[in-house]
Amino acid sequence: MEPTNPGNKKLPDFKELNDRLIANRAPSPQLVIKTNLDPADPTVENPYFEKDKSTDTERFKDYFEEQD
Repeated sequence: MEPTNPGNKKLPDFKELNDRLIANRAPSPQLVIKTNLDPADPTVENPYFEKDKSTDTERFKDYFEEQD
């Protein structure tokens, strides 16, 4: 009797995929909600923005701004 191998045979092996980013788990559950009380500038009071380090501020703002 042959073993059953489910799945599509045309797909590459998962270990061979190089177009995906697999991030590490967060240390704790997080819920992020944007409200009307949030500042308009995403660099203000943002824990992900580090003022001391040189970062591309425009790319940072583009990432956090809402897309229409």
